[in-house]
Amino acid sequence: MKISQTRRLEGLVERHGNGDLSRRHFLGLTAAAAAAAGVSMPWIGRALAAATEVRFDGWGGVVQEAIDKFAFQPYTAKTGLKVVQGTFGDENEIITKIKTAKEGDYQVIHSSGVNYYIKYVQAGWNSEINEANIPNMANVLTAMIEPFRKITPKLSAIPYDYGTTGIAYNTTVISPEEAKEKGASLLADAKYAGKVGGYADMTTRVWYAALATGQDPNKITDMDAVWAKVRETRDLAKKFWSSGAELMDLLTKGEIVVTDAWSGRVAALQQQGQPIGYLDPAGSYAWMEDMLVLKGSPMAECEELINFMLDPATSIAVAEGQNYPPSLDPTKVKLTDKIAKLPAFDPTGEMKALTFADPVYWADNEDAWTKQWDRISKGA
Repeated sequence: MKISQTRRLEGLVERHGNGDLSRRHFLGLTAAAAAAAGVSMPWIGRALAAATEVRFDGWGGVVQEAIDKFAFQPYTAKTGLKVVQGTFGDENEIITKIKTAKEGDYQVIHSSGVNYYIKYVQAGWNSEINEANIPNMANVLTAMIEPFRKITPKLSAIPYDYGTTGIAYNTTVISPEEAKEKGASLLADAKYAGKVGGYADMTTRVWYAALATGQDPNKITDMDAVWAKVRETRDLAKKFWSSGAELMDLLTKGEIVVTDAWSGRVAALQQQGQPIGYLDPAGSYAWMEDMLVLKGSPMAECEELINFMLDPATSIAVAEGQNYPPSLDPTKVKLTDKIAKLPAFDPTGEMKALTFADPVYWADNEDAWTKQWDRISKGA
């Protein structure tokens, strides 16, 4: 009897792995079979434990609130699987934590696209997603998937949303005409000394200094000019912010009147009636975000969660809530008028109008540039 029940347990695991059984049905049958067999097998404990919750870490604020409200809460209500959430203001924070954590402690990260993806891969933290378990990937923009697949043919991350880091400005102080004329150079305009802001991030600082000096951020030829421009902005700045919430607070209170800014956070301020304009100058920094599944995660549960998040109804609701366009292909899925009006939205689905960081180029220069930015940010 014990042997037959053990074989039944093994068969149930195989059926669940093949997608023939839902998690809830699988857990009920395995629990009953294990009890009947009177056995305690390691894989049963792992399966039961893995099915109770998934760990998610994201950017907090209005972005994570939208994901929680429109994706996580409905998912938990449907499946019973809890999503335990953490937040970070800068992705390097979570990378530092992962370095000292046990494998599996961190599972799904709302990560900043291919330039960060390559870091996880180089550290050996990437998993291998079974794309057959995520049928809603069929609606995801090919132009967003391809950069990840070039790094790892078997994906560890699925694109989820995108946006730009453009120039936000107070329209009671700076006119749209002035903003358009000056573009990236607004961030080093002495006219606004003490009222300038910026993201306290090496990539953003170098990117906009390159634009302000007339250089291609993906092929910089004069780094001395870039660092000089970074120092100019630093000396004029009221504060370099470190989170979306801080960015919105500084703009709302009028403590800064111009800053590089995340498109979705600016859209949220505009919807609140704040006098904030937004400009994407030529070559402005575009980025995509993904749901990254780390090595050691409960893969079936993470895949099911991501598939739920990519469901058109869920993805559209999240996009409207967080003010960033979804990764859904607008030529395959009908998106809403609100999404079509969001900054950075690409109606073609080809993403050719957006400028993304070259992940290899930036990875090659990451260490040296980060050290220099750290020195400059401290006053060097």
